[in-house]
Amino acid sequence: MEVKLDKRYPVDASVEQAWTVLSDIRAVATCMPGAQITEQVDDTHYKGTVKTKIGPASMQFNGDIEVLGLDAPTRSLQMLGKGADRGGSSASMKLSATVEPGESPGHSVLVGQATVTVSGKLAQFGSRLLVPVSDAMLAQFAEHFRVAAAAVTVPAAPPAAVASAPTVTGETAPAATAPQVAAATSPAPAPAPAPAPQPTELNALALMWTVFKGWLAGLLGRR
Repeated sequence: MEVKLDKRYPVDASVEQAWTVLSDIRAVATCMPGAQITEQVDDTHYKGTVKTKIGPASMQFNGDIEVLGLDAPTRSLQMLGKGADRGGSSASMKLSATVEPGESPGHSVLVGQATVTVSGKLAQFGSRLLVPVSDAMLAQFAEHFRVAAAAVTVPAAPPAAVASAPTVTGETAPAATAPQVAAATSPAPAPAPAPAPQPTELNALALMWTVFKGWLAGLLGRR
C-alpha cells in the first residue's frame, strides 16, 4: 500500500538556519519521532533504529537510510528510509524536502513530498488510518525541525571594510592595515552546526490519540 503526501511547514528561522539542519542527515533523522542513526556506512548510506512504545511495551525496528541527493544551491534533500520488523511488516518512505524563503526576513518554509509504502500487517490498517498517522508523524517531524533550526547559531556579519581616508593634497593616504584587508576579503563564516534533538520513542498510543482527536474534530465540524 502506498500513500503520497505534499506538505508545507512554516519555520521561525532563517533559510540559512533551516538549511543547516536539512543538510545534516543525522539531525534530519533525529527530528523524526523515534528515529536515530546508529552507523554511517559511507557518504550516502546509514543504518538506524526506530523505537516505538505502545503502552508499557517498547519495540525497536532496524532500518537503512540512503541519501539520494543533497544540493546546496537549491537547498534540497532527497532520501529513502526503509525498515522491517520481525513480524514480517515493512515500511519505506521516500522524502524530498526543500527550504524556501518565508514571507518575512528571518523566516523560511520547509516544503516536503513524501511517499510512504507499507506491507504486511501495517497494510491491513488501510489508507484511512495510514494517511492520518503519516500526517501526524510528519507534523511531529516539522515541530522538531523548527526547534532545531531556531537553535542554530548564526554568526554576526563580518565588519564592513574601512573606507580609506580622503587624500589630502601633498599627503599620502594611510594604507589599510592587515586586519582591515582581512575583514574586507574574508568570506562570511558559515552557521554553526545544528544541535541534534535528543532521540525519543515514538509513542504509538499518543499518535493514535492525536489522529482520533483530528477525526472527531472533523466530524463535529461537519454538523
